[in-house]
Amino acid sequence: MNKNQKTVMPPRTGIIRDFDNKTADVKIGLALVYIICILIVVVSLFPIFWVSMAGFKDLREYMSSTSVFPQAFDFSRYTRTWTQLNIVQSYMNSLYVITGSVICALVFNGMLAYGLAILKPRGYKLISKLVMFSLLIPATISLVPLFMNIQHLNLGGFFTPLWLVAGANAFFVILFRQFFESLPSSLIEAAKIDGCSQLQTFFKIVMPLSKPICVVVAIFAINAAWSDFLLPYLVLGQGRWQTVMVRLFIFSTQQTINYDDLMRAVVFSMLPPIILFFIFQKQLTENIVTGGIKG
Repeated sequence: MNKNQKTVMPPRTGIIRDFDNKTADVKIGLALVYIICILIVVVSLFPIFWVSMAGFKDLREYMSSTSVFPQAFDFSRYTRTWTQLNIVQSYMNSLYVITGSVICALVFNGMLAYGLAILKPRGYKLISKLVMFSLLIPATISLVPLFMNIQHLNLGGFFTPLWLVAGANAFFVILFRQFFESLPSSLIEAAKIDGCSQLQTFFKIVMPLSKPICVVVAIFAINAAWSDFLLPYLVLGQGRWQTVMVRLFIFSTQQTINYDDLMRAVVFSMLPPIILFFIFQKQLTENIVTGGIKG
């Protein structure tokens, strides 16, 4: 082939091919799909936008005005609420909970799934059925015995129970197991021939090959650890280790709280998940699809 000649790559097409867009029916249908998607986005984002705008209003304007936009964008109100809320330590506590929860979710759930999908010891089918059956039990029902066991073991007052709960998630085990079953068995056999122990095979072979599903589980664990309120409230109480959600609840129950301050406090609680979503949106979508196909 002549060097001056350029290779012409075929255009990328999806469900709707390029020449389909020339027909009127396809154009109308595609326009309707875009309109519906835009409406869904507007409806989904409007509550967040409304709460953010309400944070710029004082109590008098908030109670009397029906306009979404404030009369003035006074950022000092957010600064005052941040000072009153004293949420920096709560942010750090939530970060500790998230870090430990992610580590436990990946290691403990991954090791159980590794045993069920690859090692398959005697009785693994029964364990798999018990894991599946645990998904039928509502979390609120198991909360009372869980809290009683935490108190019996004297684990209250610190983050340890929250970490261990994240490390015993049946949904994460199922995700890991489905992904591990799709891995080539020849790699596991090669690791055994090279003299790797089961732990070495898990940490050095299986987990590096399972980055897509690890990212999915990590994001789910982060979201669950950040938004959880009831168990941290019961375990940590109102002491120095309270998380952001617990701090917001205590802040909202104060007699001197104003609704405008509460709006700004809600905005502070929404910022980390929104930032996380925009940073890892592409990875989350791609890895969920990949994990679903391989599962």
